Formats: sequence, C-alpha cells, structure tokens
Amino acid sequence: MSKNINNSRKRHFRIHLNEERTAYICLIPAFLGLIFLTYLPLVGVFGISFFRWTGLSSPKFIGLNNYIKLFTTDPYIKDSIVVTIYFAVISVLGSMIYSLVIAMLLNRKVPARSFFRAVFYVPYVLPAAAVYVGWAWLYEANFGFFNYLLSKLGIHKILFIADSKYVVPSLALIAVWLSGNLIVIFLAGLQNVPKVYHEAAEIDGANGWQRFCNVTLPCMTPIIFYNLLMSLIANLQIVTPALSLTNGGPGNSSRFMTYLMYDQAFVNNKLGYACAVSFIIFVIIAVFTAILFGTSKSWIFYEGGDEK
Repeated sequence: MSKNINNSRKRHFRIHLNEERTAYICLIPAFLGLIFLTYLPLVGVFGISFFRWTGLSSPKFIGLNNYIKLFTTDPYIKDSIVVTIYFAVISVLGSMIYSLVIAMLLNRKVPARSFFRAVFYVPYVLPAAAVYVGWAWLYEANFGFFNYLLSKLGIHKILFIADSKYVVPSLALIAVWLSGNLIVIFLAGLQNVPKVYHEAAEIDGANGWQRFCNVTLPCMTPIIFYNLLMSLIANLQIVTPALSLTNGGPGNSSRFMTYLMYDQAFVNNKLGYACAVSFIIFVIIAVFTAILFGTSKSWIFYEGGDEK
C-alpha cells in the first residue's frame, strides 16, 4: 500500500516537474524579447547619454554634461515637462471617463450593439496620419467644422491649435477619441462583473447609481488600474500630435518631451543629448508608475472582498 502511494507521489512529482520545465521553455521567447527589445536598448540609451555624438562622428565621452546642460541652460526642458504632465493628466482622466461611460452603454442590450462597438473601436486602429489630418480640418480656424458650429451659436471662433490656451486640451480631445482600446477592455470587465452582486443589491433596494458605485466600480478596479496604467504610460510618451499638427507650438505650449527628444536627435543631430532627454522621460514614467502601484493597494478590490 505504502509502495503504491510512493509511486503515485513520484509520478505526480515528475508530471509537475515536466509541466514546470515546459512553462519555462515557453517563456524563453518572452524573456529574450524583454531583454533585447527593452532592457538592452534602455541600457544603451543611458550609456549614449554620457557622450557627445552626432551619429556621424566618433562619440566623445563628456560624463554628466548633457544632464547638467539639460537642467541649467536648456530653454525648453521645464516647459516640456510641465506640458507633458498636463497633457497626460487631462488625456488620461478624459479617456478613462469617456471609455467607461461608452463601455457601460455598449454593455446594455441596444439595437445594432456590435456595429456601435466597432464604430467606437475603429479610431484606435486608423492610421495616425489620416486621423490628425482629419482633426486638422475640424480645428481649422476659418472654415473648420467646430468653428462653423460655434459661429452658428453666436460664439467667437477659437484657434484650437494656434492658441497656447487651447492647444493642449484640443490635442487631449483627440487622445480621448482614440481610446477605443480602453473601451474594449472596460467592456470585457463589465461583462465579468458577477450578476449575483447586482441582483442582491437590487433586492436590498439599491438604485442604479448605488449599484454602480457599490458593485460595478469595486469589481472593475483591477481593470481600471490596468487601463489607467497603460493610458498614463502611452500619454506621457505622446509625440504624434505635435509632429502632425503643431510642431511644438504655438511657442512651446505643445513641445512635449518626446518632441524635444525628436528635435534634438533628428533636427540638431545631438544624439547623446536626445538620449539624456529620453532617460528623463523614462524616469518620469517610472515615478508615476511607482506612485500608481504604491497607491493601488488602498483602492483595488479583488473578488473575495480583500484588497491588495
């Protein structure tokens, strides 16, 4: 009897060992991709930031001079940091609210629901050049559609992307419109909220708003955290709107840090200096990510009632 038990344990151990070995083998491509596509380029960027290099001449080691120059004599860095964070904050907040509202509407049983799901997702997969050309027509100061509507309402025309007061919110509106990926993820999360919780709350007399605040939102907090993190990282690295619509203007009001990096690398041919800017972007993203992870333990709810 004991011999059979020992044989059974050995067999289960071998099966477990084989499964573990198979899992590690399957993870090798992911680890290789992470090393060669993320960690090594990051180390390379950090290393190049200590050199003066145009990409054509031999690199010259200058230590921390690029970083010192960046924070002491560069006329753009402070404005770039402020503008980047300002854009990221309003884009993330707008995208989260918009995506969650649309997802909740699309989660209801409405006619042509599949069609509307596709309509709200399509902007995310459209070519960036086409998207920004279209929005440039909408924002056009004299004949754009938005200013046409304002003129019909008796409101003075607005220079959406030519006025420093409006350019960042105008670009953020495009980012919100492009958040179809967040809608899809929210929709998947809403469909996984246990119906029994809603039924129990309804029996207890909770109205729709109370069920949303006390049932839907707590169950959605892991999805909210994921979308918040991904949206924050993406919007802190934004560059396409500045390249396509504003060229960093008017003034420095849309000179995002990624645009500053592009300008230094491909216009001024200062690759070492651009790598220093890139590493500062990485540090800013890392700080915001750490803050988000550090505060998440107090508001993320996991099924079973425990917070982590």
